Amino acid sequence: MTTLQSWLLSCLLNSLWQIPVLFVAGLLAARALRRIGPAAEHRLWITVLLLSTLLPVASTLPLPGLLALFGWSGPRSIDGHVAVLTGPGSALNAFAWPSAVLSTLAAIYAALCLWFAARFLWRCLRLRTLRRTADPAILSGEAAASWLRCSRRFALAPVAVASSARIFGPVTIGLRRPLVILPTRLLSGADPADLDTVLAHEFAHIRRHDFLKNLLCELIALPVSYHPLLWAMRERVMESREMVCDQMAAAVATPHRYARSLLRLATLLLDGMPLTTPHAIGIFDSHSFERRLMRLTETPHPIRGLRRIAIVAACALFGIGLSASALAFHVKVNAQDQAGQAAHPKAVAVSGQVMQGQRIGGPMPVYPPEAKKAKIQGKVILNAVIGKDGTVEKLTVASGPEALQKSSLDAVHQWTYKPFLLNGEPVAVKTTITVTYSLQK
Repeated sequence: MTTLQSWLLSCLLNSLWQIPVLFVAGLLAARALRRIGPAAEHRLWITVLLLSTLLPVASTLPLPGLLALFGWSGPRSIDGHVAVLTGPGSALNAFAWPSAVLSTLAAIYAALCLWFAARFLWRCLRLRTLRRTADPAILSGEAAASWLRCSRRFALAPVAVASSARIFGPVTIGLRRPLVILPTRLLSGADPADLDTVLAHEFAHIRRHDFLKNLLCELIALPVSYHPLLWAMRERVMESREMVCDQMAAAVATPHRYARSLLRLATLLLDGMPLTTPHAIGIFDSHSFERRLMRLTETPHPIRGLRRIAIVAACALFGIGLSASALAFHVKVNAQDQAGQAAHPKAVAVSGQVMQGQRIGGPMPVYPPEAKKAKIQGKVILNAVIGKDGTVEKLTVASGPEALQKSSLDAVHQWTYKPFLLNGEPVAVKTTITVTYSLQK
């Protein structure tokens, strides 16, 4: 199994359990932040979405200082202890299956990532086609006045407006030159007040740069796009984002008038039609339309002052602690060197208990001072091939903290054993050696 396969599988396995933990934590924190407002909820779900990608990836990297940053570097210690066990032992944070199975899983996961990346690019191309085929909209009368009023309200340079029969709800696309595209029948059949609602909402998206933010989130989340709970996170990101823009657009008129207009637009445009255009940002992106209307019409009771600060601080500390825990208990699939076993096809597998008594010399591993200072501890598992003369001929790392591996390899390479006899003849031996590094209080 190659290093790339090891990295892919480590990312996959960590995302399988870390994403559900983050999603549940997001639900709990969202309940606490609901009274503060939709903007706080939206920032929360964006953070949860980003952590769902970053934590599985960070779990595969040698980041010894990261846990120390979060205060999870282990107990305060004044000395370190090294213990050696010949045999497989039990390694924390290590994962081992047959190489063929792991290679197949890595190939499937890589294919899924490539498929989601291809779908992302295809949807971007669809947006380019939509922009190219849209017809410029000529606004006059009330529509032109609404466009000018919204531009001033959100302090925006003139925004182009177009129409298209390909979409069923208003959308906003574009990075440097944002474009609002309206359904063709909206321009011909909507009430001027409803058009004002649409433009206010879409201009709010432009003001917040939501199109760019959405593309970046989709791009960053590609490695974990396979996970069903990530889809649920995306829905909550969209829902909270639309609530924020509802709040901004409703300030142009009143929340109740805006909610009634929103309901009329939904009846006019979306009866039996698909709600979203992939990667585009629009007023009907979220599938929780009823909750948005309820949020608009309910009497707000915002939390302010010290209570607000305390809730936000508690959620932030909870998130930091959860992230540190996810990194501390990560699973890592280590690439194993198969060449050593191929070079010794006649090596005999011998139990750890037997080989423990065969060792006759060699230094003990020394706890690396840098690792001790960084409070890194754990188990290094080595695959060893011991030659007929009792010397260590081949030694590879199966798993263990990278900062401790060199110390183990340097010491075990010097070990000697009694020649192992099979039917009276010395033979090469395959075994496993576990070196345990622990910090003592």
